[in-house]
Amino acid sequence: MELIEYPDREVLALDLADVIASELGNQLRHEERAMLVVPGGTTPGPVFDALCAARLDWDRVDISLSDERWVPEDHPRSNTALVKSRLMVERAAAARFLPFYAGGDDPDPHLGRVADGMAAHLPVSVALLGMGDDMHTASLFPRGDNLRLALDPQAPVLVSMRVDSQPEVRVTFSAPVLRAALSLHIVIMGVDKRAALERAQGLRPEEAPVAALLGDAVVHWAP
Repeated sequence: MELIEYPDREVLALDLADVIASELGNQLRHEERAMLVVPGGTTPGPVFDALCAARLDWDRVDISLSDERWVPEDHPRSNTALVKSRLMVERAAAARFLPFYAGGDDPDPHLGRVADGMAAHLPVSVALLGMGDDMHTASLFPRGDNLRLALDPQAPVLVSMRVDSQPEVRVTFSAPVLRAALSLHIVIMGVDKRAALERAQGLRPEEAPVAALLGDAVVHWAP
């Protein structure tokens, strides 16, 4: 794991957006398309604000979430709406979004078809992830019903996840898919998240799922 510390969150957002744009640009110089995976939640918002204006061939970039609640895009808890309104604007409006949600209340009947569509775009070029205080990342939750499957080296591309603390069923990229990203970044803010990161380094992935990815990740932190 590489840890980069920033003096404040604004500097982190600007610098990390530059890094991601550079990595996507390098991919596009060698490949026809690039795939960017991003988290939901409020933490990446400032990174999105800076990244959306980057000078890239955005029409050759596919964007997906690392995980999503299995709800329609117009649902108030949809992360898809956040990405489309905050990242896929300005120059980045030309990018193509790859959705998880395929209708209904239960993702399991749809996962095979959705995963096949996602697999055509793998490996991920650049993955940006967050981390919760409970040391989850994407929807790899410590007490998730399918965590063991999602951590398995032979895990499928997508895994559904149910957690008592979360009202909706979720769908997440599995740990092997995220770990195989050509560039893997984790962004965290504040002293509590820094303490959680330090705890995770001494725990098993079953207890701290983010630990399954730290060996391949660059962690970006600001107070």
